[in-house]
Amino acid sequence: MQAQVKPSREAGHVDADWAVRRMAATEQDTARGMFFLGVLETVRTGLGDEAVVTCRGATDERRFVGFFNYPVSSFLKMAQVASRVLAPRWGGADEALRQMGMQATRSFLESAVGRTFLLLAAGDTRKLVSNLPSGYQMAVSYGERSVEWKGESEALFVMRRDFMPAPYHEGVLREVLTMVGARNPRIQGRKLGLLDTEYHITWDLPLALRPPSPAMPWRLFQ
Repeated sequence: MQAQVKPSREAGHVDADWAVRRMAATEQDTARGMFFLGVLETVRTGLGDEAVVTCRGATDERRFVGFFNYPVSSFLKMAQVASRVLAPRWGGADEALRQMGMQATRSFLESAVGRTFLLLAAGDTRKLVSNLPSGYQMAVSYGERSVEWKGESEALFVMRRDFMPAPYHEGVLREVLTMVGARNPRIQGRKLGLLDTEYHITWDLPLALRPPSPAMPWRLFQ
């Protein structure tokens, strides 16, 4: 008789965390279809079409349109399944979530609204970080977000009542900074509460051009 494999305590804790996040969502909490499509594209690239079918089966939706709104509770169901099936591919569920966040950002920035968001930053990383709260408002109906500057290239980005785990937004933020041309962007998320997180954002400033050395004065030889 083959022994049954019991689920690990850690896996049970993760599943419970997803369940509580879903229960906190209301009918008014929605996300754009492009984020669903970003999850499916990450799964398709990593594992193929069969895994995509598995992830689609986690929701009642059968078709997603980029800028249509869909319940975030459905997104949470899909993201939970996707992070589980992608975990072996990426060495863990956290990295799978980061990859999904990165793909979601690419999908957003390829849209007309996303291109406008990048244009408003005008290649200025600091301006882009300052505009992050408004960028999120274009994409989801819920939550509050703010930026607190700590230095020329260092900021805290705080999210209140956001449903996705921190690794997902680490991927989102890293990708959007990369797309605007930030040098060596670094994102570290920290959980403040069930739906509250903060992200320490830093990047390298461009190397200052050194002024040319002063010309050596002519010496007079007698």
